[in-house]
Amino acid sequence: MAGQDFDVPDAQADGSGDIPVIQANPTSAPGRLTLNLGIVDVPYANPKKPKKKGKKGKGKKTNRAKEEGSTVTKTTAEVAEILEAKYGVMDTFAFARLPDIAAKLEDSIAGQLETMMMGGHASGNPFASAESAIETMFRDFLFKQQIESFGIAGVPTAAALRGVNHRLKHPYAKGNPRRPSFIDTGLYMAHFKAWFS
Repeated sequence: MAGQDFDVPDAQADGSGDIPVIQANPTSAPGRLTLNLGIVDVPYANPKKPKKKGKKGKGKKTNRAKEEGSTVTKTTAEVAEILEAKYGVMDTFAFARLPDIAAKLEDSIAGQLETMMMGGHASGNPFASAESAIETMFRDFLFKQQIESFGIAGVPTAAALRGVNHRLKHPYAKGNPRRPSFIDTGLYMAHFKAWFS
């Protein structure tokens, strides 16, 4: 697996939030095209625990803040940095799918040229269709469990093998089916972004 360099600028994605960037080629020279992979930074929901009902005046006093659930939560950006440091998820994707990424980039630029040659107006971003295709490829890479075939230590993850799934009513139930690695709530996969700079 290739080495990992992290560059986390304060870039905005349509006002949705900060996007931590994991660059596929972080040391590229000026004028070179760079593929940036990142996550739109949104908080994970922290489910509230139901309040316990008790009889008036009886029983122990409880800490109401603990009963109602903690407001401290991780964000998709924090999770992405943890996953990248431990497993190199985006790094593995970029190097494994480099030929497909290059083909999508060629198609995107060719489409823009064809539009201009037919008298149409080029879009403000000639790489838009490639960026969208790369995002779809990443989601497929995780959902179809392709990442699990690269021999990364700890992949498939123990949580995936146990079927831990926070999209279900009982996320830790023993009967939950095995799920793909890195798709627990689905936020990490859904908020993945790819763009060229």
